[in-house]
Amino acid sequence: MAIPKSGPEPLFDLASFLEPFGRIVRRSESRAAMERYTTGLLSGVERKNASELGRSIPGTNGQKLQEFLTRTAWAPWSMDKLRIEYMRTYAAAGDGVLIIDDTGMPKKGTSSVGVARQYSGTLGRVDNCQVVVTTHYVDRVFDWPVTARLYLPKSWTEDSARRKRAQVPESISFQTKGEIALELVDRARTAQVPFRVIVVDAGYGDQPVLLDGLVERQIPHVAAVSGAIRFRLAVEVDRDPGDGPPPPHAGRGRPKKASTLKTRIAPREAATLMDELPAEAWHRVAWRNGTKGPLVKEFALVEVFRSGLRGEHLPVRGWLLGERPIGKAERPEQRKYYFTWKLSELAVEDLVDLAHIRWVIERFYQVAKGELGLDHYEGRLWSGFHRHVALVMLAHSYLTLRQSYDPEVTDRPPPNGTRTDLGQDNPPATRGFPPTGQKKRRRSAQGRT
Repeated sequence: MAIPKSGPEPLFDLASFLEPFGRIVRRSESRAAMERYTTGLLSGVERKNASELGRSIPGTNGQKLQEFLTRTAWAPWSMDKLRIEYMRTYAAAGDGVLIIDDTGMPKKGTSSVGVARQYSGTLGRVDNCQVVVTTHYVDRVFDWPVTARLYLPKSWTEDSARRKRAQVPESISFQTKGEIALELVDRARTAQVPFRVIVVDAGYGDQPVLLDGLVERQIPHVAAVSGAIRFRLAVEVDRDPGDGPPPPHAGRGRPKKASTLKTRIAPREAATLMDELPAEAWHRVAWRNGTKGPLVKEFALVEVFRSGLRGEHLPVRGWLLGERPIGKAERPEQRKYYFTWKLSELAVEDLVDLAHIRWVIERFYQVAKGELGLDHYEGRLWSGFHRHVALVMLAHSYLTLRQSYDPEVTDRPPPNGTRTDLGQDNPPATRGFPPTGQKKRRRSAQGRT
């Protein structure tokens, strides 16, 4: 994603883009601070925190920006809802996918809200960091962040003094990442994000609370799972005769209980079920082009039922998708597994596409951290952290829209009103930026791979 670096003057079209979001604050000084902070996120400033932006961006200072993050009355979710409404109108082809993931941000010390020694998939280890759970929308043309929430470890939720110093709201109690993800899903549905499927990695696919919540909400999903997660083969469950009467009591001891499906059909690990499939069950599928050519692996499907706590049978029927590298040198740790629910009408190629669409949110993390300062917030407060994240997502959405609209319109105007050399025979641009809906829109898939 190309980042238009801001200079001493505001970006040509940023102020117009931000105008609808000014309604979440009352004072003109707060609206100016919003513009200056967002401009700073889009700038080449090395560290994008309030103090450094205040020193580097003209027309403001660190105190004003810090006050906008921590003292001005505005809610991050209010900004997210306005942005989602805007993106639904101008950057959504519909029939999309909602990706759930989290990212870790290394931190020193113990005072920043949510910081703790904890596992981060981003870092690949246990380290001192913050972890934020995010949701991201993607369809055949567009993708953009939806919303986010900080994961608060138990060591924080149980420490009242620490919570008070970081101004963590009293309503916030300990939640697993899966429970936070469900909360974000509900927010996305409330905001009418036009998704039809949810995709999660194994860190979330291995959390029953999340998958149970998606089933309860009747949301189709593709969830990566570890090879140790257990399932029952659907064909075995279909052949099961059902519960019979209990054995006759011999008159001594406790009466024997009737057998149940749980005891008649033992659940087996996903890795075992896929290993038992014949060679002809596996097929080569290419899902997209990588940096070195098409990405191709072997995939197989088997119909299964999920297994619950202590092997309880769950009436949740779906497909287990297995993935393995091509070649005899492949190792067990290279295999992957996905549980898919309410997607039985899709071909294996479509399921593979969904299972691998998570790369889009990884790209968002790279841009948000590498260019927009997602991990640069150095404050200690709950509100400041979430406001910084909301502004980063606002800046990213601005870039998404800017790239989706005609470059001849989004470029700065010629100086002193001089003509460009396009010629009189060239048709005028069909749409401008920021989008207003007054001109016919045409979507472009440029940049999507």
